Amino acid sequence: MCNGFSCQLKNGHMIVGVDLPCRLPQEHTMLSSKAKYALRAVVCLAEHTEDGIWLQTGEVAEREQVPRKFLEAIFVQLRDHGILESRRGAQGGYRLLRQPAAISVADIIRVVDGPLALTPCASRTRFRQCPDCVEIGLCRLQPVMQQARNAVADILENCSLAQLAGNKERPQQVKAKPTRKRNPHISETKRHVRRGSNAPMSQSMRSN
Repeated sequence: MCNGFSCQLKNGHMIVGVDLPCRLPQEHTMLSSKAKYALRAVVCLAEHTEDGIWLQTGEVAEREQVPRKFLEAIFVQLRDHGILESRRGAQGGYRLLRQPAAISVADIIRVVDGPLALTPCASRTRFRQCPDCVEIGLCRLQPVMQQARNAVADILENCSLAQLAGNKERPQQVKAKPTRKRNPHISETKRHVRRGSNAPMSQSMRSN
């Protein structure tokens, strides 16, 4: 049983250490930073597909503000899964192996993060029974997880890199109009004019 500490003997002395995995639970994120970096990078490649040019890893990393070493590993992984192709040399680099319209957001996430489903038993690409499952046929949670998986997949599988690359519109910021400095003398004059125009009419003027 793990109690948060680990003990071992070394040269006749007992060494007590803290077992961090038992004390600190792992943080779970729905979409990893690696997947976000991958999506930003492939969208950058998709924007240059029509040009037929090869982009260097460093160039993409600088444009998308992604750590270069991290991006190199991502590109290799995507290349091994048939998403990218590479070419060596000064004029080489990476580019999409298929048209951006034929590659979905779900394709990238599956390569980097794995299945879209929240549980293994709800996955269509890597289905397996959950380790703690007693009887999958009697599980009441599986149908809900399948519905959640289908809802997410319906969006991500129908969103292509071409759509993301073409979505460049950003809401324009409304610029505040510059305030004009008022001349106190002019304002005072206008104030007197308004007061004079709004003054009540005299009795003689009313009779006319």
